[in-house]
Amino acid sequence: MPNPISNPSPAPVAPEAVSTSSGGRAWGFVETLRGAMDQVSQLQQTADAKVGALLAGNGMDVHSALIAVEKADLSFQLMMQVRNKIVSAYQEISRMQF
Repeated sequence: MPNPISNPSPAPVAPEAVSTSSGGRAWGFVETLRGAMDQVSQLQQTADAKVGALLAGNGMDVHSALIAVEKADLSFQLMMQVRNKIVSAYQEISRMQF
């Protein structure tokens, strides 16, 4: 059975997300990372709210709380793997001789 997560398609980047500074350097990559980190934070806050509602007995079902927690966990793990790849690429570039 093929793993649907093994080959994810990249998220589309809106043209307005790519801006340039006064030096002409593109900041689209930085904005994309910030947006992804904001989404991870939002998922974590949603999971916290659902778990809090479950513990308070506000009629929240266990399944939706667990799904929210798993979404937050998976998105955080993905963010950490992306960070590791960025650090690895930076280290590789810093080893290059000019």
